[in-house]
Amino acid sequence: MSSRTGQSVTVIGLGPMGRAIAAAFLDRGYAVTLWNRTSSRADDLVSRGAVLAPDVEQALAANEVVILSLTDYAAMYDVLNPAAAALTGRVLVNLSSDTPERARAAARWAAERGAVHLTGGITVPPSGIGQPDSATFYSGPREAFDRHRPLLEVITGRTDHRGEDPGLAALFYQLGMVMFWTSMLSYWQAIALARANGLTAADILPHATETANSLPGFFAFYAERIDAGDHLGDVDRLSMGTASVEHVLHTNADAGVDTALPAAVAGLFRRGMDAGHAADSFSSLVELMTKGEAPPRS
Repeated sequence: MSSRTGQSVTVIGLGPMGRAIAAAFLDRGYAVTLWNRTSSRADDLVSRGAVLAPDVEQALAANEVVILSLTDYAAMYDVLNPAAAALTGRVLVNLSSDTPERARAAARWAAERGAVHLTGGITVPPSGIGQPDSATFYSGPREAFDRHRPLLEVITGRTDHRGEDPGLAALFYQLGMVMFWTSMLSYWQAIALARANGLTAADILPHATETANSLPGFFAFYAERIDAGDHLGDVDRLSMGTASVEHVLHTNADAGVDTALPAAVAGLFRRGMDAGHAADSFSSLVELMTKGEAPPRS
């Protein structure tokens, strides 16, 4: 298959993200080779000019750069192990989600088979693929990143190489996920509490948005103090915060709303109190969390 640009790429994995990535390459005139366990997911892309490889080995052989968009790294091994002989000379851009340690192990695994592994962490949903303001973290060999940067910029307009350590992109991705999932759960909690009191999600949306928009100021304020090891209780105190989160917990319980999330938050605050930080800022909980101490048994 020829392309308008003379450039080509292979995409393995055609979930919503993989299909969006393949479509972005087609939009930019790339020759695109595809493989997916469920071949029917490629139908609309094939109708646009992509080629569906009959097996993984031929998908790998088609191009130097292979984009992996799979559920996790275990899926990568399942897919690529049977075709390991075809990995030599390939640059695997692994956009699958997993842990930093598994990314490092995957990079070693790829190198042992003659391939280069670039870890990627996309920070947007499929709707953001191909957009100039969207961003992806990358880590791994800088030479491979620089050489293929124009191709990577098709996926998201901004590419952020975090270093040679293949685990760093996965780490930055997971840092975002820590905040995203917890934040969204807090929004669901607020909606559940609102509904229990006769309000809708639309009713509380302006207040929820205003609250969320206030967070960057708090992030910046506490970042400098935390890096300096300063948890002085001059602005807030853990004892005050504990009273507040207890009120949140009781408000949800009184409304008959599930209390798993607010109870977990209150439990963490209580652990900080038990550790002697009542007069310190609630930022002192960072130290408790960094140590990874298990909560006391009830």
